[in-house]
Amino acid sequence: MMFPLLLCALFLGLLPAEAAPEDDKISILPGLNNQPSFQQFSGFLNASSGKYFHYWFVECQEDPRSCPLVLWLNGGPGCSSLAGLLTEHGPFLIEPDGRTLKNNKHSWNKIANVLYLESPAGVGFSFSDDKNYKTGDTQAAQDNYMALKDFFRLYPEFMENDFYITGESYGGFYVPSLALEVSTDSSINLKGLAIGNGITDYTLNHNSFLYFAYYHGLLDSTTWSHLESACCEKKGCSFLKPTGTLCKIAINIANFKARNHKLNIYNLYQPCVEGEPGDIRDFGDHIKAYHPGMMSAEIHSQFSEKLRDMSRLNKTISMGVPCVNNTDLTIYLNNPEVRSALHILHELPRWEICSEEVFQNFNREVRDVHDQYLEILNKKKYRMLVYSGDTDMACNFLGIEWFVDSLDLELQESYHPWLYDDGQQSQIAGYAKQYTNLTLLTVKGAGHMVPTDKPEEAFHMFRQFINNEPF
Repeated sequence: MMFPLLLCALFLGLLPAEAAPEDDKISILPGLNNQPSFQQFSGFLNASSGKYFHYWFVECQEDPRSCPLVLWLNGGPGCSSLAGLLTEHGPFLIEPDGRTLKNNKHSWNKIANVLYLESPAGVGFSFSDDKNYKTGDTQAAQDNYMALKDFFRLYPEFMENDFYITGESYGGFYVPSLALEVSTDSSINLKGLAIGNGITDYTLNHNSFLYFAYYHGLLDSTTWSHLESACCEKKGCSFLKPTGTLCKIAINIANFKARNHKLNIYNLYQPCVEGEPGDIRDFGDHIKAYHPGMMSAEIHSQFSEKLRDMSRLNKTISMGVPCVNNTDLTIYLNNPEVRSALHILHELPRWEICSEEVFQNFNREVRDVHDQYLEILNKKKYRMLVYSGDTDMACNFLGIEWFVDSLDLELQESYHPWLYDDGQQSQIAGYAKQYTNLTLLTVKGAGHMVPTDKPEEAFHMFRQFINNEPF
């Protein structure tokens, strides 16, 4: 049984909850030809009572004391932030063999100290003594705050650094909720938030999906005409909770066409290489489930019910990301040498990119973050970057723009292209609108994981935001 073993490890001082940061230092990271010149650490932070969140901290490649500190949170809910490190913007990226790493010349730690936190408990290597992984939006924000406080206890030298909270996908709920927790703590030097393809409002995200599908050629004009005539009035269209029979039929037909399982929900223009949204497959000794993306609470509820039905088969269920093959990450992070280098206890279970248990038992208390945004922007005066890869279908750019428009912020600069230098000439990287304290931005040709698809543009975007430079 893991629980007594973990208690013994805690009493013997094997868990790094009370250890000095030097004990968490990564001396040699397997898979690298040359070890980095910057310091990196891996260990566990105390969240609320009996919860331990695994973190991987990479110091800035410049002067760590003068660089800002950035917290990164992946979404799900229930997916690991190590995906952000090893497939998006970390200093090294996983190779397809799952055994070797390559240096990332567009790593965000070139200009920032970056803390990758596996949250909540039950995700990745993070765990709870009682193995109760039922949580929700409110508890997750409180636990993330407590883990962050423990980080500063271990690393007090970063207390005065500018601090930013960043994330993507369900991080659209995680990030502003955590920011409001942090805002009450004057000892933390919070400066701003950045959210990539984040969920902001279930209703707007769902309603905008069929617009996105039509504008991207997934629906023909006849199908769209039927939708408009059956579901739309002067005040707009309602695709989330249709009341009329004709509207329900039109939506079902449109969804059947737009949600084809061969389409990559996270990047329309990339192939679907493994799984499909909402797919559950029985492989004999285990079940592989591909969660349905950030569509709506209702779809999440339906998928959770399917998971509960499958769990009665007493087989191991592992969660995956739809249309994305994460075998490389799974191989690497379950390599005994890698686990040892990261100071992961032998008693902890296999690493999976997403936790079925956390996903299934997560209490989605938040339906939209309208009030949170207004408090962050108008009362707290923090800066925000809200960016979207424009080929993402899960949290599409159109719904996010509708949400920002609904805040009625003061517009400072209208929609315009923003540029980056590709080494030869300036290129259009996407489009931006500037409001008071908020930049709304798209990244052209990128999907849900912007730094994976467009690393150079993403790094330029990150640098501009951190340096408070205009787009």
